[in-house]
Amino acid sequence: MASKPRAFAKVFLPALPPPPLLTAPVFPRRPTTRGAGAAAMSAAATPPAQAPRKWEGMVDEELEREVLGACLDQAPERRRVREAFKDVQLSIDHCLFKGQYSGIGTKESYERNSRGVEIFSKCWFPENHRMKAIVCLCHGYGDTCTFFLDGVARKIASAGYGVFALDYPGFGLSEGLHGYIPSFDTLVDDVAEHFAKVKGNPEHSGLPSFLFGQSMGGAVALKVHFKQPTEWNGAILVAPMCKIADDVVPPWPVRQVLIFMAKLLPKEKLVPQKDLAELAFKEKKKQEQCSFNVIAYKDKPRLRTALEMLNTTQEIERRLEEVSLPMIILHGEADLVTDPAVSKALYEKAKSQDKKLCLYKGAYHAILEGEPDDTIFQVLNDIISWLDQHSTKDEGSP
Repeated sequence: MASKPRAFAKVFLPALPPPPLLTAPVFPRRPTTRGAGAAAMSAAATPPAQAPRKWEGMVDEELEREVLGACLDQAPERRRVREAFKDVQLSIDHCLFKGQYSGIGTKESYERNSRGVEIFSKCWFPENHRMKAIVCLCHGYGDTCTFFLDGVARKIASAGYGVFALDYPGFGLSEGLHGYIPSFDTLVDDVAEHFAKVKGNPEHSGLPSFLFGQSMGGAVALKVHFKQPTEWNGAILVAPMCKIADDVVPPWPVRQVLIFMAKLLPKEKLVPQKDLAELAFKEKKKQEQCSFNVIAYKDKPRLRTALEMLNTTQEIERRLEEVSLPMIILHGEADLVTDPAVSKALYEKAKSQDKKLCLYKGAYHAILEGEPDDTIFQVLNDIISWLDQHSTKDEGSP
C-alpha cells in the first residue's frame, strides 16, 4: 500500500495559510514617460487572447458562459444550471446514456424533511409490471443522482427493480451549502428518513429492499445498516469508502490541527486534494466527461466535511464485524481512491453469512462510469444477477 499515491492524505491534510511577510513591501517604480504613449497604443491595438472553450462544438457559447460563471454555493443556482444543462448531459457519448430501455418511468420530487431541509429525490421504475424489489441508492462525494447514476439506475430498473435516490443536503439539487457536511450522522439520518418513506409506500408493501452505496455512499449505506440492522434484505457496495489505510491517516498532531481549524473555519475550502476524476476514471474520454456533471462538488473539501469523513471511516473500520446483512462488494483491483484491501477486510470481518466479493483486474475506482464499456456492463450485470438471486428466494428476513 505504501507505493500508492496518498490520495486520502491529500484530502485530509489542512493547508495552513502562509506566514505574514517579514520584509518591507516592494513598490513598483513609476514607468518612464519616454515611449509610454506608443506602448499603450500598441497594447490597445492587440486584442486579448481568447480563452479556449471548455465544451466547444457541444455547448452554445452563451450557455457555457452562463454555466461556468454560476456560483453553486446554494441550491437555487444549482437547480437553474442543471435545468439549463440537462439536455446536454444526456447527449454525451457514454454507454450509460446510450442504452435504450423501454417501459421505464421516472419521477423527480422536492420535499422538506423533518429538519425543514428541501431534499431532491428521483426514482426509476418499470411501468408495465410490479417491481421485483426496491433499491435505495446512495451517491458518492463528488457525485449527484442526476448524471452517471441516472444511467446506472435506468439499467437496474430495466431488469425489473424500483431504484430510489436522493441528493444529500448540500449536494446536487438539495438545499444546503455546496459540499458541506456539518455532521455525517445527520446526513445518515436524513437518508434513513427518506428511504423509510419509500419503503412505507403501500405500493411497495412486501417488496424486498436493498441498500446501494458507491464510494462515500458505501459509508452512508453501512451507517444506515448500523442504524437499522434488521430492516434491509441486503446491500450492494461499490468501491465503498469504509476505511482509510493506516499509512495515510494524518498523524495525531496534524489531526488536532484539523480539528481546531474545523471549529474555527468549518465551511472554508482549505483542504487540498488531487483531481479525483483523474485517479478514479481509467478511460481518458470518460474522465473528461465528468465536467458535464456541472452541479457536482469539485472544489477543495471544506474543513468540517473532511473531518466528518475521516471520523466516519475510522468509526466504520472499528465496526466492520457488526456488518450482518447479505451483501455484494464490487471493487477495482487498481483503485487508488479507496484501497481494494479495504473491501477485502470488510468481506473477511463482516459477520454476514451471505457475502460476495467481486474484484475487477486492472479496474480503477469508478467501475460503473470510467472503465471500458464491457467492464461497466460486466459490473452492472453482476449487480443485477445478485439482486435476482436475493429478490426471488423465499426468506424470512425483513
